[in-house]
Amino acid sequence: MENGTNRRPMRTTPPLLKDLRTLKVAVFHPDDADGRQITQQLQRIGCQVQAFWPPLSVLPEGIDVIFLAVRPDSIDMGFEWFKGDEAPALIAVVTYENPTIVEIVLHIGAQAVLPSPIRSFGLLSALVVARRVHGDVKSLKRRLQKIEAKLLGVRQIEEAKSILVRTRQITDGAAYDLIRDQAMSKRVTTEEISAAIINANEILSLGRS
Repeated sequence: MENGTNRRPMRTTPPLLKDLRTLKVAVFHPDDADGRQITQQLQRIGCQVQAFWPPLSVLPEGIDVIFLAVRPDSIDMGFEWFKGDEAPALIAVVTYENPTIVEIVLHIGAQAVLPSPIRSFGLLSALVVARRVHGDVKSLKRRLQKIEAKLLGVRQIEEAKSILVRTRQITDGAAYDLIRDQAMSKRVTTEEISAAIINANEILSLGRS
């Protein structure tokens, strides 16, 4: 009879490894040994790969990851697709290191670096790490946006209360109760009511000396 304590724990495949075959990858690299090695390795992994050189100004639809050959002349390229919240994960492919190359890698915000010459070992790790870092950064940005929105809402509520205290000669608590009651009756948030109070006060203040 097997002892339950002797059973080995079942290993599960991390989600980042499970969905590799669904990834759409753009390889911006010259058609040389490194470029072909990257493309072939990604195809072996099961990714959907498209290769281009020079880099496109507009990405194909649905690209999840970009492998980009970083060259000295790359700093003059616009690379508009690496900007914005919806930019794909980016892996820099570098042939050598110098201050210019490092500056470009930092400028484009690469989540991983793959050194040349390209070998079979290391590409999968770079791909998974880049996607993990990319996902973590996006998650942190979303959290930051929520926090900023919450702080803005708190400031609006405080400003609206101050307006009501001054214009209606009521207490701070009574001002908040009024905002809350209006929000409940109109089925909107206290932040929205506060913003309406602030806007109305600004309109009524126009022309006052």
